[in-house]
Amino acid sequence: MKQVFIQGPISSEFIGGSIAKHQSKTSIGAHNIFLGQVRADDVDGKKVAAIEYTCYEELANTKLHEIREAAFEKFDLICMHIYHSLGTIKTGEICFFVFVSATRRKEVYAATEWLVNQVKEHTPIYGKEIFEDETHQWKVNS
Repeated sequence: MKQVFIQGPISSEFIGGSIAKHQSKTSIGAHNIFLGQVRADDVDGKKVAAIEYTCYEELANTKLHEIREAAFEKFDLICMHIYHSLGTIKTGEICFFVFVSATRRKEVYAATEWLVNQVKEHTPIYGKEIFEDETHQWKVNS
């Protein structure tokens, strides 16, 4: 499995490059992309300024590999990529990128939603919300 974790935010150049690499795969008829962006949530009167993501990479990679294999069994996919940021990601920056390709569009819609939910529910990636006043708390996935 390719590199899944990216230090810092996921850039639009990286996302665009990922799309461009698939133009030679002419059996693909549909792509779907999910981009997770850090929100400036208001938590108990404090505004989120960034999220610091950490994980135990070996365990997280094992879980992501299981999710990837299950996705290929469950859906008729040609390609599927998952990328997640590590480190401090400011509000407005992209921290999660799921890219799914298949012959037909119905498959990519269903697969993308399933993948995003699986990653959020089962992968040990932790986010510490950092507030504008520099206090913090551990984020609960929603």
